Amino acid sequence: MSPRDLLRNPCWQGEDLGHPLPDSTHAVSVALPRWRDVIAYEENDPQCRSQLRAFYPRFALHPLVAEVAQQALAMLPTEMTSAESSAWPYPNAAAAQLAQHHCQSQAPGASTQIVDQLGLSVLIANAEASPHAKAFWQHAGLGASSRRAAISLNKEAAPAARTAEQAKALVIERLAGIYGCNTQQLSLHPSGMAALHTALRWITALRPGRPTLQIGFPYVDVLKLPQVVFAGSELLLDSSSAAMEAALDRLDPAAVIVELPSNPLLQCVDLSTLARLAHARGIPVIADDTIGSCVNIDPFPYADLIFSSLTKSFAGRGDVLSGSLVVSPCSQWEQTFRDQRSTAGFIGLDDADAMALEQGSRDVQARVPELNRHAQALAAKLSNHPAVARVYYPDQCANFRSLLRPGAGHGCLLSFELKGGSDQAQAVYDRLSVCKGPSLGTPFTLVCPYVLLAHYDELAWAKACGVPSHLLRVSVGLEQPEEIWQRFERALAPSSH
Repeated sequence: MSPRDLLRNPCWQGEDLGHPLPDSTHAVSVALPRWRDVIAYEENDPQCRSQLRAFYPRFALHPLVAEVAQQALAMLPTEMTSAESSAWPYPNAAAAQLAQHHCQSQAPGASTQIVDQLGLSVLIANAEASPHAKAFWQHAGLGASSRRAAISLNKEAAPAARTAEQAKALVIERLAGIYGCNTQQLSLHPSGMAALHTALRWITALRPGRPTLQIGFPYVDVLKLPQVVFAGSELLLDSSSAAMEAALDRLDPAAVIVELPSNPLLQCVDLSTLARLAHARGIPVIADDTIGSCVNIDPFPYADLIFSSLTKSFAGRGDVLSGSLVVSPCSQWEQTFRDQRSTAGFIGLDDADAMALEQGSRDVQARVPELNRHAQALAAKLSNHPAVARVYYPDQCANFRSLLRPGAGHGCLLSFELKGGSDQAQAVYDRLSVCKGPSLGTPFTLVCPYVLLAHYDELAWAKACGVPSHLLRVSVGLEQPEEIWQRFERALAPSSH
């Protein structure tokens, strides 16, 4: 059977629950077509969870990775494991040792060991260590990929090493051409969070023992990674220059972390002012340009390290986890960071994933402008619809516009609130005939109640930060803008029931 064409035949009805998005073995998203499916997923409802044929790979083990994990547990003598033991496959010993070190630092009395299983390094954690092993897996993004697991299980063939190296070189050249930097300033990683993990290791070597400062409402793991795995992080929601200056003086952070723009409100800090304040105090700036996209924005004059989830708009397929880290040529720490890279036990992108990433990103320079146009058109139409209370899109943010490259657009992501609040959001979500699930940057439009998925256990906190739980986030795809709008218009129309 040929894969389902999600642009024309989206996964939006109850019977589509659990369908991989895209229709691929290595999909990073999964269909949660009704509001109640999202709630059931978050509540760990076994009936819902048992129907899921894919997961976002940092939030749960992909079925192929889980197969390796189960085999590793089964191979161990029974006295070395218990029913509560868990297994976490990593691509190599260096990554597994980082996970083990985290478990040991959080639960010194807990038992962990690393075993080799089918060429992967599997961390075995007992009941006490398992929550910490799970947290590291999610926040650090260094786990073995589904392609790597498929190769280990002899379900897929490994690419020739030379071909894979060529693919990595092509991706790095492609990125360097977009960023306008030297290929030596770029590195590829197993995920966007793995790229941030590397950046934080470099920062820790530069300014040890200090917390980071995150400015603006955070993507959940961008805040959790420094909080849980490194020396802590403080969140500052007030991005006025006075508030930023006061926080920098009080905290003297190891680095400042910003998202360009933030997720899901799509607001941008005044990066030039922040950089001036931070650099005057000897503090580096780390920027996440995943949502803005390197095709659209240029953070170089201000950010010292730029990390990105290439899984999203760059790969544009939704079936490969990957990330990049760029050392800005303008950074006063450029040489220090480049020296760090050669010494800090580097964990790079897997060969098979590099091949998929190279193929997916070949059209990035043509595809991103098209996504920009489609998103801008939908944002404008939603803004004028009587049922819509508010639209969030970066074209409204002067700070974002100041970072735009010549002729660039504002990205594929928007969010909106409805006048009827949560009840209306649920009804519209259920009626929307587009794919529904987490992630962004896919060729097909993808909608989710983002705050429920990212902050389910802290909804009151998110609301206090000005981020309502009924907000709908849209990653606009390559369907014709008129067709996308017709689907939204039908969902927004008052129900005939």
